[in-house]
Amino acid sequence: MERELDACQRIERSIIKKYRKELWNPFILAVKQYRLIQGGDRIAVCISGGKDSMLLAKLMQQLRAYSEVPFELRFLVMDPGYNAENRQQLLHNAELLRIPVTVFESDVFRVANGAEKNPCYLCARMRRGHLYSQARALGCNKIALGHHFNDVVETTVLSMFYGAQLQAMPPKLHSKNFPGMTLIRPLYCIHEEDILAWKRYNGLEFLQCACRFTEKNEGAHDGGSSKRQEIKLLLKKLRQTSPNIEKSIFRSIHAVALDTFPGYKSGGVEHSFLERFDALEGQGAPADGAEGD
Repeated sequence: MERELDACQRIERSIIKKYRKELWNPFILAVKQYRLIQGGDRIAVCISGGKDSMLLAKLMQQLRAYSEVPFELRFLVMDPGYNAENRQQLLHNAELLRIPVTVFESDVFRVANGAEKNPCYLCARMRRGHLYSQARALGCNKIALGHHFNDVVETTVLSMFYGAQLQAMPPKLHSKNFPGMTLIRPLYCIHEEDILAWKRYNGLEFLQCACRFTEKNEGAHDGGSSKRQEIKLLLKKLRQTSPNIEKSIFRSIHAVALDTFPGYKSGGVEHSFLERFDALEGQGAPADGAEGD
């Protein structure tokens, strides 16, 4: 007779069984393909209370339980100024999912809400700085964030449409301000719609954007005024005629034909195609790439 599972065990089982193809397999793919975890790592899993970071915490727990590679986990929650209801919901979910969180306080919401321009950008930067600092204090060499496949695609399109550059969101990167620290994104290959399906299947309720700025402007903006939301709606419309549009964008950032670009930036240094063109011309060799004539 099969033993009865409690709520947390059922949720964990759903990741490995029912949503193995949608969640577990792409999670493992990202960890292996991008070499996100090495033996001896101590990783701070950063939890905001939303669906993405909560799923990330469970996936990392499961991996730690089954992996032959030894690594340690710390589950880090920053309270940037949540109201009492949101904080309680976050802590309730952590208890339900058996995630042993370490909570610390900050004034990120207060400072960002007082900014005249780009409060969301300021909030994100301040959050990350606090998380790096606390993670290092816990002896961690990496922080794990819950950015997923759709975040990667949307960021790529955003940078081109509104940033006047082709810039993606890498699976991992070295911190500029915290030497020796690395940021990893284990949900890189997981689609948001599959995270939502897992959430609904298990009857879970997570925080959305719980900032005070959103609360204050909810009636006026209705969450739809941001540029990212515009891109979400655009991609949704494009999917009607091109169902694989997001997969194509995702694959394109893995197959950049650099020789066909008139300019690019690497390591903070700008380069022109003329550097390579003139060198090849001096050798009498044809340049590879798309033909324009």
